[in-house]
Amino acid sequence: MLSMLANLAQPALLALDPEDAHELTLRALACGVYPRPTRPDAASLAVELWGLDFPNPLAIAAGFDKNARVFEAVLGMGCGFAEVGTTTPRPQAGNPRPRVFRLVSDRAVINRLGFNNEGHAAALARLKARTGRGIVAVNIGANKDSADRTADYVQGLEAFYDVASFFVVNISSPNTPGLRDLQAPTALDELLGRLMVARARLVASGKPQRPVVVKIAPDIAEADLEPVAARLLAHSVDGIAVSNTTLARSGLRDRNRSESGGLSGRPLFRRATVVLARMHCATGGKVPLIGIGGIDSAAAALAKIEAGASLLQLYTGLIYEGAGLIGRIKDELAASCARAGVSSVAALTGTRAADWAAQSLEG
Repeated sequence: MLSMLANLAQPALLALDPEDAHELTLRALACGVYPRPTRPDAASLAVELWGLDFPNPLAIAAGFDKNARVFEAVLGMGCGFAEVGTTTPRPQAGNPRPRVFRLVSDRAVINRLGFNNEGHAAALARLKARTGRGIVAVNIGANKDSADRTADYVQGLEAFYDVASFFVVNISSPNTPGLRDLQAPTALDELLGRLMVARARLVASGKPQRPVVVKIAPDIAEADLEPVAARLLAHSVDGIAVSNTTLARSGLRDRNRSESGGLSGRPLFRRATVVLARMHCATGGKVPLIGIGGIDSAAAALAKIEAGASLLQLYTGLIYEGAGLIGRIKDELAASCARAGVSSVAALTGTRAADWAAQSLEG
């Protein structure tokens, strides 16, 4: 019944303002109105990573649950993990509305939200009050007007250390001026140096070692990719999330294509997947990757894994395909394992990375 209601609601949500539709979705999830899996995940979907047992590799990307309002519902829908954020130390309103634009004919979205969120305290209170189990990542960022953005990331690590399964360090949003500059090797050294020192201090105090994943942009210049990979390896990051939204606008048709902000959805798929594969090759497959960008079908999800992803995240695809997409992807990944004669989806990771890495960023 809930699956039927969800399918009926999809056209209605698309008729609303994007932010209003998002808020309505969050309220429904918070009230328990969402489809639940009808059967357990196939054993082949399980992924063991960083000492964590993911029942399947799929999650909804950051930005969906900025304030930790519905992470338990996301897990209840059948995702293998949830991610909250991006959260900043202090609340901030973000950019003026309108700031989210659907590109229906391109199956895409452009947003310039600007890290709108309620701040650390609100998200932390909800995470502390959780009643269920499951893997929950916390995506940390910096306030737009911060005098020391690196200090904001350290503050995020310290604030959520006892409630986060792992951290995602967001230095790749295009909607906070100057934030992507933190991807430059020198800035990356300072940021990761201070973060890892803070984590080491917490571990020395008797706390567990929480994994740290760095989220990068799909617009990193090809010549910079290996230097960035080298810095990430040098600081022993636990994972790399590839990728955030893009500023590229090639091949778009929708009337909203000229809006400023980050582009997500189907047009991002090729660029994000090529960068994912190149990062897999640049790191020698030594660092687990989270594949994000343009997943709106089971075939796209499988391609991300073959390009080098150990875990997957989607968001815009759900806007157009509905919550049933989660189950369809899981079914196809399990079927792909059976066809390949492997017992785990992890065996498919990176099997076509070289092919993808050799492709151009634009189709």
